[in-house]
Amino acid sequence: MMQAAVVDANVAVKWVLAEAGSDRACSLSAIPLQAPGLLHVECANILWKKVRLGELSKDRALKDFVVLLRAPVALTRTSELLDDALRLAIELRHPVCDCLYLALALRHDLPLVTADRRLVAAARKDSKLAGLVILLDDLPLD
Repeated sequence: MMQAAVVDANVAVKWVLAEAGSDRACSLSAIPLQAPGLLHVECANILWKKVRLGELSKDRALKDFVVLLRAPVALTRTSELLDDALRLAIELRHPVCDCLYLALALRHDLPLVTADRRLVAAARKDSKLAGLVILLDDLPLD
């Protein structure tokens, strides 16, 4: 297993929601994790969307969000990553929000674990990023 990793919101919400890949996402709790400060905003948005679609109650979403806020993830200020994220977004033709996670992974030479297949596909087109991004589904179950 890896020693540390960057995780995105698609992985983090699986810590509180029973979804495909939740078991793999939860297995990451055994290692130090990092993310941009944007993580909580994106997690809140995912929970809001699930409430709006009727997949989650308001009370459950609010409780799950508290759990996510307390998760042991070291956060880096988004503003510290924006220059690099913008460069990556332009190069990869991929949204800046996702590239913030890539920028953090590059800065600390850590793998980025994501459930976002589009992000994985975009990163794999660049030789310096190809091995850096790991699809959550590809993690072995311990």
